[in-house]
Amino acid sequence: MSRAEVMSRGDAVRRPSPLWTLGLLRSELLTTLRRWRTLALLGVLAAVPVLVGIAVKIETGDGSSAGSGGGGGGGGGPAFIAQITNNGLFLVFTALAATLPFFLPMAVGVIAGDAIAGEANAGTLRYLLVAPAGRTRLLLTKYATTMAFCLLATLVVALSALAVGAVLFPLGDLTTISGTRISFADGLGRALLIALVVAASLIGVAALGLFVSTLTNSGVAAMATTVGLLITVQILDQIPQLHAIQPYFFSHYWLSFADLMRDPVYYDDLLKNLGLQGLYAAVFGSAAWARFTAKDITA
Repeated sequence: MSRAEVMSRGDAVRRPSPLWTLGLLRSELLTTLRRWRTLALLGVLAAVPVLVGIAVKIETGDGSSAGSGGGGGGGGGPAFIAQITNNGLFLVFTALAATLPFFLPMAVGVIAGDAIAGEANAGTLRYLLVAPAGRTRLLLTKYATTMAFCLLATLVVALSALAVGAVLFPLGDLTTISGTRISFADGLGRALLIALVVAASLIGVAALGLFVSTLTNSGVAAMATTVGLLITVQILDQIPQLHAIQPYFFSHYWLSFADLMRDPVYYDDLLKNLGLQGLYAAVFGSAAWARFTAKDITA
């Protein structure tokens, strides 16, 4: 056998097949979902709609409206919570509005921050790279796993809220923010679309967390840094003096999903949100790739 044939054969052995890549993704998904930390995060997310639903039920036990006591606030939260007693489907929108500013991105930040740094801390990263994966393929698999968690976490909140809303409140045709009536089936369709938009709103945080995860070998440090950056950006987004740069924060248009409950739907802020998330994913995803492919793996 010639040297060229040997090299060609060796390359064929080292080059992973598409089925092997799917197997790696499946393994990463199962490993992530079986961790107690992941199950605890999903449990907390599922509990939020339960607490909100019970609180609204208790508050409106005397027949008053959930929104009659007060007050302001931006976004879709107050407009949705005032309608929960009329239609339990609004608990889905309220729960997503309540979890999106902190609980959902925090959970995603924990999973993303631990993606690479956690493997390095556990001493398994080198073994993963010994397999015919390659750094780029492994990084993409980690990001795909994080994105799958974004979708799963959002659906857990939505389904928990739908179940609690159906038990505690009536269901039926509902009134949009614009005041028009739509059918319950149309409302369910919009709820699913809103859940997908919320999941897509987290891809910027996922890419940021993955980048941070490539900078350290400590999973705890990566998770803490990602969550800290998330909190910092949220605070900066509330300071009026920074209004000129706030539209560039990844969290600025998060609550724009409320526009899907208008008739007709307003798409301007929705498209700005999705475009901004894509930009963050591209920038920090590229930074993560550049860092990880050049990183000296010692653990």
